[in-house]
Amino acid sequence: MTATTNEPSPQVQTKEPVLQATGLVKTYGHVVALDGVDLELYPGEVLGVIGDNGAGKSTLIKCLSGAESPNGGTILLDGQPVHFRTPLDARTHGIETVYQTLAVAPSLDIAGNLFLGRETRLPGPLGSVLRMLDGNGMRKRAKEQMTSLGIGTLQNMGQAVESLSGGQRQAVAVARAAAFSSKVIILDEPTAALGVRESAQVLKLIESIRERGLPVILISHNMPQVFEVADRIHIQRLGKRAAVVSPKTISMSDAVAVMTGALKVAPEQEVAGQV
Repeated sequence: MTATTNEPSPQVQTKEPVLQATGLVKTYGHVVALDGVDLELYPGEVLGVIGDNGAGKSTLIKCLSGAESPNGGTILLDGQPVHFRTPLDARTHGIETVYQTLAVAPSLDIAGNLFLGRETRLPGPLGSVLRMLDGNGMRKRAKEQMTSLGIGTLQNMGQAVESLSGGQRQAVAVARAAAFSSKVIILDEPTAALGVRESAQVLKLIESIRERGLPVILISHNMPQVFEVADRIHIQRLGKRAAVVSPKTISMSDAVAVMTGALKVAPEQEVAGQV
């Protein structure tokens, strides 16, 4: 096992990070959840984030998505410092997050969920005075969004989300993030409650988002899935970044060894090993 200087993958190494965190610190009383964590997300890449329970993955994502405010450190978006006090702040800056709980409204239809909180009104007095929603327009744009992402299993945008399968609901949540994100999409355990077939559909959806040029942060406990779609993998351990590794130059067993502390490398180094 050798270690080499950490560099982004060839397709992104000439670009500046879209999202960058430097020295993030987050404490809850005497508990240190993040202890000087760094993270870089480059244009057009999928960055996997893995770590054992309690490693600080969720806290890191909450700080990047505005759900929590770090006690220290800096977050840069396109090279400019940003301060997210709420998830709405992050969304305003083009960062969309899909949490494990999905946050879909089961009683609403697919189009209603895609435009939830961003509903469009009819043009003219019907919209401005009577405040009537443009249902047909939202369904049309929802259909276009599903088609652009290659989601062929959802055809009727007027179908209630409560009638969909788990994978289809996840597709709706991810499509909503892709529709309104202009910078970054964060996916928190998107396949945790899904079967093999539905998980494959979500992974294909992630690849479709990457092909559109949007960078993705993927948090998951499923190592094979992370190794399948990620360009680089950020490993968290005990509130710190243990390493950034390439799935092309390290085996899953070695990645687990770094995650558990059995294999120690400098946080700024990339592990090179055998696939």
